[in-house]
Amino acid sequence: MGIDSLLVDVGIAFVELIIGLMLAMGSVYLGIKMFDKLTEGIDEIKELKKGNVAVAVLLGAIIFSIANVVEGGVGGLTQSVVPGLTTMELSAALVIGVVNLILGIVLAILSIYIAISILDKITIDIDEFRELKKGNVAIAIIMAAVILSVSFVIKGAVAAMASALSPQSLAVALGWA
Repeated sequence: MGIDSLLVDVGIAFVELIIGLMLAMGSVYLGIKMFDKLTEGIDEIKELKKGNVAVAVLLGAIIFSIANVVEGGVGGLTQSVVPGLTTMELSAALVIGVVNLILGIVLAILSIYIAISILDKITIDIDEFRELKKGNVAIAIIMAAVILSVSFVIKGAVAAMASALSPQSLAVALGWA
């Protein structure tokens, strides 16, 4: 391996790191915004400043769940960029990786929303969000467990979607190779 090849590989790894970091922080931002939409009537920042552990537990679970699902997309990004790719194949690999990450974020957020909606329908006698506002940690733990469980279950499906495309097949399909 020559110095040129080493520098290219380090450069690619650095680009992957930057893209992954941007999308990770973007997913945290989206998770917080989604939590805000789910918890109508609760000012999350105000509750966190008050020390509401229940709100913190649920928000943490949402952020962790999104990261758990998105990790499969990040793995797809890093696995799709391999030495020896042509410039077009490398471009395709990066595009595929970014699309997989975005898909992972969307699926994670959608799955969390569906899980919370179903939990709300199942627990007819409990207003989960009112309980969260009151600081009911038991309710927050149950909600967090549901969200985390869903993230672990769908993570495999998201990872499978991420690995379904290769940069080589996309480059051929687009006429780049």
